[in-house]
Amino acid sequence: MKYLLFLFFPFLAYSQQTQVVDIIRISAEVRPSLSEKQIHGRVTVTFLILKDTQEVYLDAVAMEPEAASKSANTAIMVRFTKDKVWLEGAFKKGTTYSVNFEYAATPNKALYFVGEQIWTQGQGKNTSHWLPSLDDMNDKIEFDLTILAPKGKTVVSNGSLIKKIDSQGLTSWFFDMKQPMSSYLVAFTIGNYSSTKMFSKSGISLEHYIDVQDTLHLESTYRYSKKLFDFLEAEIGVAYPWQNYKQVPVRDFLYAGMENTGCTFFSKAFVVDSIGFKDRNYVKVNAHELAHQWFGNLVTETSGTHHWLHEGFATYYALLAERELFGDDYYYWKLFESANRLMALSEQGKGQSMLDAKASSLTFYEKGAWALHLLREAIGEASFSAAIKSYLNKYQFKNVNTTQFIAEIKAHTSIDVSQWQKDWLQQADFKATQAYRSLVASAFMKSYFEIASLAPEAFIDKKIFLETALTSPNDYIGQEAVYQLSREPFADVLPLYKIAFNSENLFVRQAIALSQEDSIPKAIQLDFEGLLEDPSYVTQETALLKLWRYFPENRARYLDLTKTSIGFQDRNLRQLWLVLAINTKGYEQDSHASFVKELKGYASATYSFELREIAFDYIDTLSLWDLETIESLLQATTHHYWRFRDAARKHLDTILKQESLKRVVVEAANNATPAEISYLERIGFVIKH
Repeated sequence: MKYLLFLFFPFLAYSQQTQVVDIIRISAEVRPSLSEKQIHGRVTVTFLILKDTQEVYLDAVAMEPEAASKSANTAIMVRFTKDKVWLEGAFKKGTTYSVNFEYAATPNKALYFVGEQIWTQGQGKNTSHWLPSLDDMNDKIEFDLTILAPKGKTVVSNGSLIKKIDSQGLTSWFFDMKQPMSSYLVAFTIGNYSSTKMFSKSGISLEHYIDVQDTLHLESTYRYSKKLFDFLEAEIGVAYPWQNYKQVPVRDFLYAGMENTGCTFFSKAFVVDSIGFKDRNYVKVNAHELAHQWFGNLVTETSGTHHWLHEGFATYYALLAERELFGDDYYYWKLFESANRLMALSEQGKGQSMLDAKASSLTFYEKGAWALHLLREAIGEASFSAAIKSYLNKYQFKNVNTTQFIAEIKAHTSIDVSQWQKDWLQQADFKATQAYRSLVASAFMKSYFEIASLAPEAFIDKKIFLETALTSPNDYIGQEAVYQLSREPFADVLPLYKIAFNSENLFVRQAIALSQEDSIPKAIQLDFEGLLEDPSYVTQETALLKLWRYFPENRARYLDLTKTSIGFQDRNLRQLWLVLAINTKGYEQDSHASFVKELKGYASATYSFELREIAFDYIDTLSLWDLETIESLLQATTHHYWRFRDAARKHLDTILKQESLKRVVVEAANNATPAEISYLERIGFVIKH
């Protein structure tokens, strides 16, 4: 907790600042303004001086002072620069000081105003864009936040909600944290949320929030949450370290999820109903972010070189939690899929050491999980568990590196792990042979490999094996059998397709839908039509598109059957339905204009970026660009989520190659924001005034 510095020796700042000051507590009252996209705050900083000095600082990006006050202990001046708040005074070793100041900021990152929601995302070192804090995760601080929000809104933040006070149309929400944490884990969100509360076996309050409009999806979104919590707390063997655990889905989130201390935010794309749960559920992300409450939040890496201590551990323990829910076959299948991705990376010469601070997410997350899986196999479950408990207890609320973790492993086993260190922490290549040996210890994986090895064989030689695999099939082996059928002459494999359809296995039937690329044979048309009713939005979407394409005489009937289908949060089924209805000659012709209007409407900023991205693709395919949709596209070119922003920019590049549409862009620019105009000018588009 020591991230401040000597003003007079700036070249020593990063090496000596932790020896100068210990930031003990930051208490803040913040009032975000949705209309102004600004935040106003009042901060009280309490810090202990470790060496005499005259200046210390907090990171504070592009903040302006609104007022300043003096410390209760001595005169302290507060000075703002472009990325710091400096605290100036005659600071004496061993003395604790407290200072108050007020600030305002218009953050360009870390604080997001999305529709009716406001949420933060501080991953890395971004919290200092909305709250004076410390960018270095090596300094752990107790944070207590008070959030002012419009009356009627719900606020969720770290710690315990100790009280709420209404005043002049605002409600002040007072949150208290008991333990210190790194600044990047401070968070809050404001929205129209409803919630439920339950308790873990150990008595921890588990609070599940959701948009009021999505209340019916709360159970399916948070399914297994309590089981995951209870399992991980028992499996890790160290009590959950925070006061409570909250989870909130937010719109247009930058990642799948973020493990803010005791307060996970995750993408609204994981808000699903019971059908959507089959294909796109929150379980994996839920378990991963929960595991971070120990690995990353309780013990925190010292630097990016040791990032696998966060992500590898969270990925591995999440996989263990999923194993508890879905069984050994699922566990080994996910390891196998991960191994395939890592092998591909390695074969391309892009493998990376786990200790490379610039390594990819695939390395930190999945190679890290593989490393832990094989370490546990090598030293045994008892030694592994004992080492993990010792590691967490010894370094709780502190920062760690890989050497310290390895020391705990060595302290709890007599087995030499030096080769494991070389192979899994230091080597860039993925050790595929070691991974394979581990996988074939699973009887399921051994059976899968046997079926997969038949792929190049003549159908007559493997028919009996594929037939056996499709009779009461395992999800994964059954899918492999279907994909092998798709490469054979249809007349030869028709009886096996019938077996696959009749198996009623959801994922085997989905594999049939996905594998029929060029046609749907008439002999399985009725079976294929049955896929439109499968409880899987992926299967329904695939089946609808292919049936519409390959049986044009039945298009109206297929559209009638799926007219009320919506699909996932991104309305994948509804948007596809609109496109097909628009392109079906004579189908509800009087409603054609309303279909077009609805599809174009999904491109607007009213909706989440996942939904808008699909809409833009369809609008481009159907050449439906007009003033309305291009205005929406311009807005998307400055969106905070870079993948969506880049996709929008590619569409704009294509549009600007068409003279007729360039004129529409000029017209749209009349209503553009300064950021949108700036982007147009940056790409060389001349706006005539």
